Amino acid sequence: MIVVDGHVDLAWNVLTFGRDYTRSVEQTRSLERETDIPVHNGHTLLGWPEWVDGRVAVVFATLFAAPERHRYGPWDIICYQNRAEAERLYRQNLDVYNRLLEEHPDKFVRITSQPELDQVLAGWAGDEPSNPRLGLVLLMEGADGVQRPEDVFNWYDQGLRILGPSWAGTHYAGGTYEPGPLTPAGRELLQHMQEVGLALDLSHMSDDGALEALDMYEGVILISHSNPGKLVKGLENPERAVGDDVIRLMAERGGVMGITTYLPFFVGGWEPEMGRSAASIDDVAIHIDYVCQQVGNADHVAIGTDFDGGYGLDKTVDGLDSVADLRLIGDALHRRGYSSAQVEGILGGNWLRLLRRALPE
Repeated sequence: MIVVDGHVDLAWNVLTFGRDYTRSVEQTRSLERETDIPVHNGHTLLGWPEWVDGRVAVVFATLFAAPERHRYGPWDIICYQNRAEAERLYRQNLDVYNRLLEEHPDKFVRITSQPELDQVLAGWAGDEPSNPRLGLVLLMEGADGVQRPEDVFNWYDQGLRILGPSWAGTHYAGGTYEPGPLTPAGRELLQHMQEVGLALDLSHMSDDGALEALDMYEGVILISHSNPGKLVKGLENPERAVGDDVIRLMAERGGVMGITTYLPFFVGGWEPEMGRSAASIDDVAIHIDYVCQQVGNADHVAIGTDFDGGYGLDKTVDGLDSVADLRLIGDALHRRGYSSAQVEGILGGNWLRLLRRALPE
């Protein structure tokens, strides 16, 4: 079984905390134990041996920077005041991946086309993979790094394949903490994205902006890392959850929605003193099942962990101690009556099917 993770913030962690993802999870946790990194971002859930042990073959690897108005503290260094600064920081993210690929070609490979995807998957074939490498599909989270809408052509040439207009509100669309629709520049951005062939990520967008995007954008659409709004209670930022109308229309367009494992999305008003046992892998299965019930099948939901994206082990549902454990979500789905074929789709196959539509031949 192949696992695909629809959202991981690797470059941001390298730039902010100096994390080395060729190490194991335990090595990184040990090295950071006497630092303040776990205070700011939790204990890591990602590492090369764990990706291999968990048969995680492909991840959507983000380019990310935050607007200065949402800086969390002095440690939060990848922040911008304007789009020129944003572009510089997003290109620093890109440089991280370029170095990773250059220095560790035996472990990491960029996926920009269907043949490259097939090559990565071939290395994972069999019970004992012959050449397991982690395939990176680059996803820009928050489009302020695109100074002008037409700049998406250059970003595509640099390897970008998925673009989400929002994190917080951007020049292009409202988002988390700052709800709002698409802006005129956002509509122009979507037109150029469609021309070049970038997939559109609706995560972090307000429902009104997402609904407009679904109406006007004819390319491949996904929701990389969000949970159903009907099951997410008590959030200060409801834009992080997705309404039923968006879920159903996303599925009608052939899209896929990645479910996160972040504890506050499962327990309204969750606080650290409530502990990880407040929600478990079974709750992740409940969120997955909700999407399946909304759309009538199991073809449009997957996993998008957002691991190491502002949270770590302490804020992850009980039973997931690292990325190697994602396959255990399949056991919870089996207990709910899902077939092996459906589980394989949810853990990886649904994302792979979407990528075959999104990537050039």
